[in-house]
Amino acid sequence: MTPSFIRGRPRSATPHPSVRVADALLGATAGVVWLVLPAMTTGTDVPVAIKDQGPVAVAPAPDDGDDGASTADLVLPLIAVGTAGVLAGYGYLRRTRRARTRTTPGGAAAGPAGPPPAALDERTRVALVEADDWVRTGREELSYAEALHGTAAVAPWARALREAGTELSAAFRIRQRYDDGVPGDPTARRHALAGIAGRCEEAGRRLDTEAAGFDRLRGLELDVGAALEVVEARFRELTARTAAARATLAGLERRYARSATAPVTGYVEQATDRLVFATARLNLAHQAADGTDHARAAGQLRTAEGAVAQADVLVTGVERLAAELSAATELVPAALTGAEALLAGERRRSAAAGEARVRLRYADGVLATVREELTGGPYDPLGVLRRIVRAVGPSAAAQGGVLSVAALSVARSTTAAAEDVVGTHRGAVGAEARTRLAEAQRLLGTDPPDPEAADALARQARDLAEQDIRRYGRPDAGAAGDPSGTAGAVLGGVLLGGGPDGGPPPSFGGPRTRARRGT
Repeated sequence: MTPSFIRGRPRSATPHPSVRVADALLGATAGVVWLVLPAMTTGTDVPVAIKDQGPVAVAPAPDDGDDGASTADLVLPLIAVGTAGVLAGYGYLRRTRRARTRTTPGGAAAGPAGPPPAALDERTRVALVEADDWVRTGREELSYAEALHGTAAVAPWARALREAGTELSAAFRIRQRYDDGVPGDPTARRHALAGIAGRCEEAGRRLDTEAAGFDRLRGLELDVGAALEVVEARFRELTARTAAARATLAGLERRYARSATAPVTGYVEQATDRLVFATARLNLAHQAADGTDHARAAGQLRTAEGAVAQADVLVTGVERLAAELSAATELVPAALTGAEALLAGERRRSAAAGEARVRLRYADGVLATVREELTGGPYDPLGVLRRIVRAVGPSAAAQGGVLSVAALSVARSTTAAAEDVVGTHRGAVGAEARTRLAEAQRLLGTDPPDPEAADALARQARDLAEQDIRRYGRPDAGAAGDPSGTAGAVLGGVLLGGGPDGGPPPSFGGPRTRARRGT
């Protein structure tokens, strides 16, 4: 029968290397003691037989020197050295093993290495997109609740959204620095990714904490009647504004160069698509409410609200661009004069040699071309302002006055246009475009703002978003091939996808909200 202490350990188990080394050292020490111990107890004289007859005379030992004492003196140090060696080796092995299981001296045992950098990077991209969608959806739904219950009644949820937005902004800022190569150390970069994920999780947690209370405020699962009245009023208003936006855009296309209206190309068609979709969902909401299926009525209502909110963004984009182009047209002559005066001042203050001379000649050429465009036919006022500001250089915005106004006007227009694209196509737009947009918005909000950098980032954001939309496959889904508008609603994030009807709608809350609604 195998003893219990043997059964407790697999027969094939191999002792730890430190145990094997310690055993070897102890064995070596024991061997040394066994070899030299007889020398401590045995003399070097010839053995003499003991007889009983008579007393035995004891002769003095021959004077051989100190051999016996030398042997004894040698053995004791050998034993001491061997023992010390065993203890030192055992201590060294223990320290080595302890160091391998700690992250820092005195720290806790190191955990698993974690996922590879590429997997962690992708995880944070997904987290950023999800958190951004939670905040955007929350703001849309909050606007409907505010219209029905008033600003004071929704204050707790407005505060939760601001706090979640602050966490999300911090996550985007870390991501932008990460994409710029900061920090450079691999370990620090892993920590940065972990920080992004943590910020996104906190944003979702904050919204989830308030989601149940927000549902009670809205009370859609009990009665959608009052909420239906709010969204239908917005729907009727937007129907009229969409028709007016179509006429406005046609006028802009006749008055300005094609590049001037490019940012809103297709917006009227997409707005119409969202309104067609909203019409169908409002009818379904009425039918479900009449049949006392309150849960289904609430879902259809939320879907219609999301579609109407996005139609509002698209129509507002056309209206805003018309106002921006008009203001830019009035600003161009003053900006052109201001740029020429600034360049003349630089010429007087310097010898204008070398690189300075080349830059001034280039700027003069740009301004001359702009003057020709102003008299040659339709042009793009915002594009002209951008070229004037860039020709003058980074000092334009810092000078204040008309050039600073021009730089800010261009950056705000570009950033708002990028925001429209991301917000109305968030079912397809990824983390990189959203990160560049968030950084552009941040730079416009700093004191002082950095309009030139913001403009460049916003243009990148829009380009990246449009690439994502093209990869998704239906940039203007619904306008022709999908009369129900469902494909466009999925593309816009009005529906979450995953079902033949486009899936469920999102609602106020974080990651737990979707599970709580059974979606």
